[in-house]
Amino acid sequence: MTEKLTSLIDHTLLKADAREEQVVKLAEEAKEYKFASVCVNPTWVKKCAELLADTPEVKVCTVIGFPLGANTPEVKAFETKNAIENGADEVDMVINIGAMKDGRYDEVEADIKAVVEAAKGKALVKVIIETCLLTKEEIEKACQLAVSAGTDFVKTSTGFSTGGATAEDIALMRKTVGPEIGVKASGGVRSLEDAKAMVEAGATRIGASSGVSIAKGETASTDY
Repeated sequence: MTEKLTSLIDHTLLKADAREEQVVKLAEEAKEYKFASVCVNPTWVKKCAELLADTPEVKVCTVIGFPLGANTPEVKAFETKNAIENGADEVDMVINIGAMKDGRYDEVEADIKAVVEAAKGKALVKVIIETCLLTKEEIEKACQLAVSAGTDFVKTSTGFSTGGATAEDIALMRKTVGPEIGVKASGGVRSLEDAKAMVEAGATRIGASSGVSIAKGETASTDY
């Protein structure tokens, strides 16, 4: 079970003060444990693409409009294209959360579509809806908008807001998007037990800086 779980993990380092030696270590760990990807800020995409050039099964994932989601669709689209040019295989974009709270759903969908179209045929797209800031009804609606816009995954959290993933939210997201769209649990997944609970609830990807601890069956003190 542990080996199967490690293949679902986006091994994550998104801290502002991340240094090159840490990024190199992240990539080495991803190779060793056969994680799904490394997830890094855009400035590290090119470096990770170089480090993982001989390990194509480990993808390079980055974040777009992160962590607030408050950039314009045009900026998010540019970020996406630039990340792909630098070697990104997957992009995790943050929705316009304020627009979502206001009920400006056309704007939310257009924002997601800008990234989906920029990545089309080149990179997988995951849409971060920041569940901790949404009601259950808003979580459902955000997932519906993401699916309508053509996303590959919906994702719970940035890990930089007021809360992370819960099994309850994962179950709701899975129920909403159906079996064909991926669901990523991120933020606060610190142990093998946490990861198992998310998968049982319907997650098909886990975002965690605690990937090594999860693989070893240990509990990390912090995540993200």
